[in-house]
Amino acid sequence: MKLRRSTALAAGALLLSAPALTACGFEQSTFDIYTPAMGANDREGTVDVLGGVIVASEDGSGTFIATLSNNDQEEAVTFEGVSGDEEDAALEVGEVTPVEIPRGGLLNLSDAEQIEPISVDGEFRQGDFVTVTLTFGNGQSTTVDVPVVRNEDYFGGLDGPAVPAPETPKPEVH
Repeated sequence: MKLRRSTALAAGALLLSAPALTACGFEQSTFDIYTPAMGANDREGTVDVLGGVIVASEDGSGTFIATLSNNDQEEAVTFEGVSGDEEDAALEVGEVTPVEIPRGGLLNLSDAEQIEPISVDGEFRQGDFVTVTLTFGNGQSTTVDVPVVRNEDYFGGLDGPAVPAPETPKPEVH
């Protein structure tokens, strides 16, 4: 009888501690939004900036890429442009023709059928982070630190022709 009681108590204790042990209770990080990707995300405004990067074939020049998600289900929002950080006067961003983001819709800045590529020039190199500000017709202004990535692999062809990967020497077999 004593063995059954201690087994029941142990099973009960294990059952009660399960939520804490599995990290699924009490506001754990499993409830946070996490996008495992190279680009920067900002979800603070009506328009989310997702996967923002500068794709660069060479240091100092590249193309700004992001997906803009309009969370307003009632009205479209116009994407008006990108600029460098006010403190970084060395960053030059190409002209952007304003484009409407449909209500509840997306605008992919890497899709040449939706928008002309947005060129970015300045003092940056691959691996750096560059501060850019996106402006929208509804008054929203979103500042994001975006990484500068190489024009290869997943990002290949988004800043002109893809850059070939550097050759790695093959080990000699004896």
